[in-house]
Amino acid sequence: MSDPIVTRFAPSPTGYLHIGGARTALFNWLYARGRGGKFLLRIEDTDRARSTPEATAAIFQGLQWLGLDWDGDAISQVARVDRHAEVAHTLLDAGKAYKCFSPQEEITAFREAARAEGRSTLFRSPWRDADPATHPDAPFVVRIKAPQDGETIIRDEVQGEVRIRNDQLDDMVLLRSDGTPVYMLAVVVDDHDMGVTHVIRGDDHLNNAARQMMIYDAMGWDVPVYAHIPLIHGPDGKKLSKRHGALGVEQYEAMGYPAAAMRNYLARLGWSHGDDEYFTTEQALDWFDLPGIGKSPARFDTKKLENLSGQHIAAAADNDLVAGAAGYLAAAGQDPLSDAQVEGLSRAMYCLKERAKNFPELLEKAEFILATRPIAPDEKAAKQLDDVSRGILAELTPHLQDVSWTRDALEAAMAAFGEAKSLKFGKLAGPLRAALAGRSVTPSVYDMMLVLGREETLARLGDAAA
Repeated sequence: MSDPIVTRFAPSPTGYLHIGGARTALFNWLYARGRGGKFLLRIEDTDRARSTPEATAAIFQGLQWLGLDWDGDAISQVARVDRHAEVAHTLLDAGKAYKCFSPQEEITAFREAARAEGRSTLFRSPWRDADPATHPDAPFVVRIKAPQDGETIIRDEVQGEVRIRNDQLDDMVLLRSDGTPVYMLAVVVDDHDMGVTHVIRGDDHLNNAARQMMIYDAMGWDVPVYAHIPLIHGPDGKKLSKRHGALGVEQYEAMGYPAAAMRNYLARLGWSHGDDEYFTTEQALDWFDLPGIGKSPARFDTKKLENLSGQHIAAAADNDLVAGAAGYLAAAGQDPLSDAQVEGLSRAMYCLKERAKNFPELLEKAEFILATRPIAPDEKAAKQLDDVSRGILAELTPHLQDVSWTRDALEAAMAAFGEAKSLKFGKLAGPLRAALAGRSVTPSVYDMMLVLGREETLARLGDAAA
């Protein structure tokens, strides 16, 4: 029986949860959850100057909105610095690392001279094999002894087999001169101690893998399975950045995209399952696998996101959409719905969710049930309520008072009224939309009348006629 899959998402809390990070988290979540494994969260907060509690909270909130639950408590990397240092000292005691007393000025001068002369800037410390008896009483860093011949082979599930000549690897620093561990050491120790079996991350970390493997090998630890995924580019083919607009997950929540649509779209950024574009989270959990990830950068396309969003809204359960609309309003800093509005929205949802690309569009279509009398028509709708139209509504109202309040009965009554007045329904529809919703673009007139009910419908027609 194989060991359980363990993946992790390890963001730095120096800003919002950006789209690239959200996709990395999703891939890790899908891979682990789809195989009955664990998905862990580690906050890489060792950069104390830039890490903030607000950024950590934003990461939690973004993951929770996306529905990416993690196992156990989130781990703080900075809380484990003693353990990271302990591993460095273990390597030092085993002769697999050494104390380097070369001052930074000396290293900088070497590299500048090498660069000027066109030589390799790879620094080779003179202290690698020095007799400890010659060590001065001076500050030092701890460096790992990198292999100096042969190759390091990264067997990557996405990038394939990547070979790096060991003479291109330097003796990486493990502990700084103040005794604090570097990021590269901390990542390896944390992944090992957390039991991570698969490291799925951006391909900007591919070169780090070769250096991190030195620590795994020196400690005699199993190297995890690597899968380095291409970055996300904007529509212009350049790396996604602020110039492309919204980047943080919370911005997409505030723009009104459902979380299910965001999961679907992010999964399709760089991964594919045949020609499937729209799929449920359950299908993604069943289908997702590392060989489906491409090597080329994905391009973020807002139109595709909108299209998927509309499909997910149309397919969603009504109560899920009501909850999603409430979440959107909170994220966008708008007033919450009253209990009466929630009840009305629930009744109306069947005629709202078709062709709405996001929650703002859905709520705009729902204005007829969210608004209260007297209905104030917008500029375009107000043009439908001239004196002639008001007179027509006044004449229509008595014809609806005793009608059975069903679609068939309402359609028959409206058709009879139109025939008697030589009016096509199109001439009636505009004034009715304006009277019932105060808008020119609404669900069908009959749907609005059925949702509003007889009493409210007749009251709104009476208001408009007056």
